[in-house]
Amino acid sequence: MSTGDGTGRGRRRRAILAVVVISALLCAAFLAAIGSLNRDLYSAGGFVRQYLEAIARHDTTSALQLPGVELTNKALEAATLPPDLPATLLRPAVLGTLTDIRLTRDTEVEPGKHTVVYEFRLDGKPASMAFSVARTGTFAGVFNSWRFAASPLAVLQVTVLHEASFTVNGLTLDTRAHAEADAPATFSNQAAYLAFAPALYSVAHSSNLLTAPAQQIAVTKNGAADVTVDAEPNKLFLDQVQTELNGFLDACTTQQVLQPSNCPFGIEINDRVQNAPVWTIAEYPVVALTAGETTFEMADTTGQAHLVVEVQSLFDGEVETRDEDVPFTVALSVTVRPDGSLAIQLR
Repeated sequence: MSTGDGTGRGRRRRAILAVVVISALLCAAFLAAIGSLNRDLYSAGGFVRQYLEAIARHDTTSALQLPGVELTNKALEAATLPPDLPATLLRPAVLGTLTDIRLTRDTEVEPGKHTVVYEFRLDGKPASMAFSVARTGTFAGVFNSWRFAASPLAVLQVTVLHEASFTVNGLTLDTRAHAEADAPATFSNQAAYLAFAPALYSVAHSSNLLTAPAQQIAVTKNGAADVTVDAEPNKLFLDQVQTELNGFLDACTTQQVLQPSNCPFGIEINDRVQNAPVWTIAEYPVVALTAGETTFEMADTTGQAHLVVEVQSLFDGEVETRDEDVPFTVALSVTVRPDGSLAIQLR
């Protein structure tokens, strides 16, 4: 009997030992898994990766819900940026392609605060961005939690010269959309918009009369990113002004006088005019426009009128035909009316 009791106790000890060993192994595996998750998924770099992957799949809702992404008015004020910025650009359709996301550095700059650097490709072009994140504690008692210490959002500050509208990644915006209702119209306009970073923005202007070539703006840091859209007269604009100017000069030639009224050309003749002067335009001034403070302007530009007229000399009575070119200059200013038509004013 005693031998049997000893054997039973030995088996129980071995069973208990096995349970202890298995429990220890499971506990070690669990702790190792937690450590691995905290080093990867729940690390500072893993937190930033969640943001980048959300942008990569154009999931703007998930990106904006991550702690610290929202850019508050207080943060904007601290960065000397305007408050209550429109979120017009925080939409999936504006985002381009973000690929090849790769963590290159995760540095603890002070206890609980990390600088995380990622490399990636923006529409195929290599780029990188640094993020500042801070540990906020744990959840479920074991996993690290993080937030952006500085929002990764940028502020796209757009100046549109000589116009108000522009396009960004195919989306057309009007800088006056958020202006006061009674704000006076201006020749050039500015507006600021919240924007995701990192992102590549193609900014341009294309309208019936004005064009600004596309600029590729790689935004790879938070805060302000300035871009200027220089909308200049296109060929149609210049052709319309040229047509209007030529028509005006042609109308001047119908006045059969030496000094056509309200016209840029004319001549003084001291002899006696024998018939009605005949004017034609030998060379039209070529329209070239530059932007002034409030209008597009053409500086003094030379043209040639042509005059045919018979005159009699007061000295000896001889009659001759004056057949000659008469040089003149003309300058003008042009504005684009709200309905898209041109207002041309001679200067």
